[in-house]
Amino acid sequence: MFSPALTTISKSKDPLRIAVMASGKGSNFATLLKCTEKNIINAKVCALITNNSDSGAFKIAKDNQIRTYLLNHKNYNTREELDYKIIENLSKYSLDLILMAGWMRIVTNILIDKYKNRIINIHPSLLPSFKGFDAIQQALDAKVKITGCTYHIVVPDVDSGKILAQAAVPINSIDNHHSLKERIQAAEHKLLPYAISIAGNAIREG
Repeated sequence: MFSPALTTISKSKDPLRIAVMASGKGSNFATLLKCTEKNIINAKVCALITNNSDSGAFKIAKDNQIRTYLLNHKNYNTREELDYKIIENLSKYSLDLILMAGWMRIVTNILIDKYKNRIINIHPSLLPSFKGFDAIQQALDAKVKITGCTYHIVVPDVDSGKILAQAAVPINSIDNHHSLKERIQAAEHKLLPYAISIAGNAIREG
């Protein structure tokens, strides 16, 4: 598995201002916070958007005094309505990047156009293989020998945006969904500062 040396992570003068969107246990969210605390990347996590008050991400944000917006998607009539509310909350922070770290909702052009080329998604496969729902099971069903994870820019077509960084993870003969997911998530954590650095540099230079 590729693991970039930390010396490859550039540090700009001003910290990147990042918001996180998460629905699940928040392991990548926690990794991002650790990377900022240890100055592996020069960034500030400004806010969390979550649609699940039972998520690990929600608890991590509270424990770390991160401003949190709980937006239950069931309270909105359309995806567009939810995206407008997300923008309303995030517009306070002059964000450089948004990291979708286990955000389990499809976003619309409303949000994508507002933060064009600034929204990063983490997908548990080597895109363009196994797009969409449950990529881990897709890889197991296909009986491929290698899968992995991808950090990519969010565009209207699901899991089709510019690839920022990837890491390969071999599939063992004894792997099941749980064991493979754990190894893919470990790869995601190692790759996270590298992917954030690439995206941040592109924004600062562009």
